[in-house]
Amino acid sequence: MPAARIRTGTREFRQTNRAMFLGGFSTFALLYSVQPLLPLFAQEFGLSPMHSSWALSASTGALAVCLLLASVASDRLGRKNMMCLALLLSALLNMACAFAHSFTQLVILRALLGVTLAGLPAVALAYLGEEIDAPSLGYSVGLYIAGTALGGMTGRVATSFLSDYLTWRPALAVIGGAALLATAEFWRILPQSNHFKAGTLDLPTILGGARRHFQDGGLPWFFCLAFLLMGSFVSVYNYLGFRLAGAEFGLRHSEVSLIFSLYLMGMFSSVWMGKLADRFGRRRVLWTVIAVMLAGLLLTLSGSLVLIIAGIALFTFGFFGGHSIASSWVGRRAKMQAGLASSLYLFFYYLGSSLIGSFSGLMWETAGWPGVVAVLAACLILALWVAVRLRKLAPLAA
Repeated sequence: MPAARIRTGTREFRQTNRAMFLGGFSTFALLYSVQPLLPLFAQEFGLSPMHSSWALSASTGALAVCLLLASVASDRLGRKNMMCLALLLSALLNMACAFAHSFTQLVILRALLGVTLAGLPAVALAYLGEEIDAPSLGYSVGLYIAGTALGGMTGRVATSFLSDYLTWRPALAVIGGAALLATAEFWRILPQSNHFKAGTLDLPTILGGARRHFQDGGLPWFFCLAFLLMGSFVSVYNYLGFRLAGAEFGLRHSEVSLIFSLYLMGMFSSVWMGKLADRFGRRRVLWTVIAVMLAGLLLTLSGSLVLIIAGIALFTFGFFGGHSIASSWVGRRAKMQAGLASSLYLFFYYLGSSLIGSFSGLMWETAGWPGVVAVLAACLILALWVAVRLRKLAPLAA
């Protein structure tokens, strides 16, 4: 008789949520620790803002490509083993970045980090969808995403402040060392998987599963949302720092990094919106948080620093709420090869980060912040249309 799924109130439920929160925290701390350092890279290596963004785009691009392979590999290696190995190797690579002698070396190491890091986000949502009882899934996914929000904020703020006093190299080494400690605790407390079926590790498995997912009436639209939402989100945080540190506001590097503390809004919204989606239905809540994102983005056009901060807070709140709802919906929608479905979602998620993030850099160089906002507003209007369309999505048969 198969083991029961993990329910609210049990010791396993608490341990799973703690471990996945920690895993999400570590993943995003490692992935985005370089984002506030982009102006420093541009200065030290003589780069344009768009070219300096390759330090981040190399990781997110490699991550996107490797997610599909990592999800299938986890069927052979096991969910927990895959996630632990991903965290361990990524922490070591982040420490190695501190010793890069050129920007080219740094980009190569960051690309390798994206390859290894793929093992956790590729598996995390599938693991939760398989192991957590359905009525509690929204909360657990929301908590995992809250961990990514706090990790992203902590990695950015910590490297920014440390780089002011120690330079960026020891800052990256410290983040890598902290991730090693987190990996040990993650391995200790996370329960083993009990509800996934091992698959065959081959290309036909990937292509066949992907074809079935793209034939579904809803999943391709979620992939589109992932591309648009994440591309918009990373673009704002990539280039806002250049604006705030420029002549218009003249903020110091450590002062600009405080903007990343607004990720706390993401911690709150991912859990809260997950609960609201469990209660009222995902289709009723998703479009509203995307509208909040759009409103926040438009506020950043203001010349007032207070209004810009308010806009970023709304934008961040909306993004993490939307990501929490959409990603948990994918986990429940995919009846077969849930790991592959989650990886396809994240493939487009990080592909959007790389492609829209780079294109927004071109707009920053040619049209300034209004040009960036124009591109991202178009993305969010399209995302809002998709979310409204998903309100009419027919539920799957039980």
